Amino acid sequence: MNPNLLAFATMLIITLAGAATALQAPINARLATAVGSAVNAALVSFAVGTVALIGLALVLQVKPDLAATRALPWYAWVGGLCGVVFVIAATWGVPRLGVATTITLMVAGQLFLGLVLDHFGAFGAPRQPINLVRVLGVAMVIGGVLLVRRV
Repeated sequence: MNPNLLAFATMLIITLAGAATALQAPINARLATAVGSAVNAALVSFAVGTVALIGLALVLQVKPDLAATRALPWYAWVGGLCGVVFVIAATWGVPRLGVATTITLMVAGQLFLGLVLDHFGAFGAPRQPINLVRVLGVAMVIGGVLLVRRV
């Protein structure tokens, strides 16, 4: 396959996944009004997601390598907790800040920590030192937050 086409397809898929998180936030915020809290909405969201993942695993016939899981470091098990924080924060933030501001702030936080994680090559990520251009990119996103919020 053409490497440029593969890169484009990958970026498109990731962009659509990002769009799905923007869609997830107001959907879960609406759910929170019905179930009484952002925590309850996150619980329902994760339950539905778990059922969907089980179904997908069955369809794709993927099975975990249990021997490999024993060798994982402790932090490999807490990714779901990060998801909990993300979903609850988005669910709570949307009714207060709006979808665009909530998502933009979340992306700014992701980029800021992403710079730090890349710089140190944390959790096996490829090392990419922090430089002025990368910092300016994140600063532009934070500027975007201010513009979206019109503060």
